[in-house]
Amino acid sequence: MIDDDAAPAASDTTDALRTVVQEAAQDGSFSGVVSIARGEDVLLEACYGYAHRGLGVVPTPSTRFATASGSKTFTALAVMRLIEDGVLTLDTLVRRYLGADLPLIDDGVTVHHLLGHTSGIGDYLDESSDVSFNDHLMVRPVHEYTDAESFLPDLEGHEQVSPPGERYAYNNGAYLVLALVAARASRRDYHELVRTEVLARAGMEQTDFLRSDRLPGDAALGYLEDSGDYSNILHLPVLGGGDGGAYTNAADMRRFWRALDEGRIVSRDSYELMTTTPHLDEEEGLRVGLGFYRHEHGGNAVLIEGCDAGVSFRSTHDADSGLTVTVLGNTMEGAWPVIEALLPLFPAR
Repeated sequence: MIDDDAAPAASDTTDALRTVVQEAAQDGSFSGVVSIARGEDVLLEACYGYAHRGLGVVPTPSTRFATASGSKTFTALAVMRLIEDGVLTLDTLVRRYLGADLPLIDDGVTVHHLLGHTSGIGDYLDESSDVSFNDHLMVRPVHEYTDAESFLPDLEGHEQVSPPGERYAYNNGAYLVLALVAARASRRDYHELVRTEVLARAGMEQTDFLRSDRLPGDAALGYLEDSGDYSNILHLPVLGGGDGGAYTNAADMRRFWRALDEGRIVSRDSYELMTTTPHLDEEEGLRVGLGFYRHEHGGNAVLIEGCDAGVSFRSTHDADSGLTVTVLGNTMEGAWPVIEALLPLFPAR
């Protein structure tokens, strides 16, 4: 279903965008929201599928969707806030805050290594292995995951894979360790830290870590692929941690990028450092920074993304043109045809 009322007055540009989005959405059986804006001018907001299949609730532009690993960016920014405040540095050895916990993590691992996926630590959820996100991958009952410390048992027992700084390898566990370090160093709850130091600074009042067992009416359920109408509630932590779990909507993502451009979350120098992308993730076709990505083909656009059981998300922003494209989906595969179809909006330079 497309929400025609959400789009601005018809124009050649808007009509062309709507056609591209609608064809890609149909090809991928997309369920979710697509938002395209240039600065404050919303060019298109289109809604498809169902936010709640059982009740027949359709999404609106204000519906909140899970972001999966898109939340890693919020973790990275919270850590950078602590660095700017002098609580941490990029060179801080994480052993200082881990103490006797996680003894298999190399003593040379730094905050910078964790942020850039070069720590070499063993990953509790290794996406390079043969796993299906439709499987029940959490090793404990999902209701036990409620704060940074609660993930600690899952991080135990994973051998160091490579020396710190030797190579890039995407690592979910690294961001759980970051959340743990940030919480202990700041003596603050991880979720409160993100809310205060990232979301509040950006004016993202609709973005938060929501419990999956008490989702508000404006939040979409996530649905498993090819399994009828089963939701993902038994497949993910009841409350997300440092590597995923925040919910947001299209308007808040526009606020997010605007706040970054204006230096309201972290300084411009910190943001430039975080969006410098020294590594290439060949499988994803993305260049990797510290919590942010750029397209492999070049250009100035910066993006964040996430994918998990019942979640597919990407938000891309080009500060030069002011263009922001956000795709929020509540299935794991549905958003990607739409995302691919809109890549030409961010050409190489």
